[in-house]
Amino acid sequence: MFANIKLSVLVVEDDETLQAALKYNLSNEGFHVLSATDGEYALELARQCRPDLILLDLMIPQLDGLEVCRLLRKEMSSPILMLTARDSELDKVVGLDMGADDYMTKPFSMRELMARVRAMSRRVDISSKTDISTGMLSAGDLILNVNAKSADIRGEKLDLSPKEYELLAFLVSNPGMAFSRNDLLDNVWGHDFFGDPRTVDVHVRRLRSKIESNSDSPRRIITVRGTGYRFEM
Repeated sequence: MFANIKLSVLVVEDDETLQAALKYNLSNEGFHVLSATDGEYALELARQCRPDLILLDLMIPQLDGLEVCRLLRKEMSSPILMLTARDSELDKVVGLDMGADDYMTKPFSMRELMARVRAMSRRVDISSKTDISTGMLSAGDLILNVNAKSADIRGEKLDLSPKEYELLAFLVSNPGMAFSRNDLLDNVWGHDFFGDPRTVDVHVRRLRSKIESNSDSPRRIITVRGTGYRFEM
């Protein structure tokens, strides 16, 4: 269930039609897609979720793409593919000098874009995204035994329900990635689950009470504003 670890892509694009097309195609390629329509929120989301790849439009509100690229490159090494309607050589040089890894001029072929994204994704270091289907998975003093479907913290076995374990295993196997409640329902409860999405909140609250030193100020299962939850190692 957790063997195929998804890479995350942040799409920063204020054209709603193009953003929807990018999200659709990236999701079909197997990526977990995050999105922003302005520079300030793009920075906030990137800092919260640490995406593996970033598609960044040059002309966006609040902060333009060049400034977002410059700031992100100081904080993370995620490959950045810049998207823009500007096609002058100077614009491309400036974008690359700011830290972009690649550059595509609008309008572009979606097939070519996906090919470039796949090429960039092969350069992403996914060594920390462990395939937990093969044995033990550790996150500091928290250790999960995948075969036994059990978990220990500081050497003491945790009393987890089956769904609590599955939710914890999914989050731990995707460190730093933000998931919406619907993402978690699909991946942990299954696509055929039609219950209340708030069941995720209930399970997160129970997990926090068992793995956090202070469940009121969690350091492992973090709430991501406007998105859902992510796990910090």
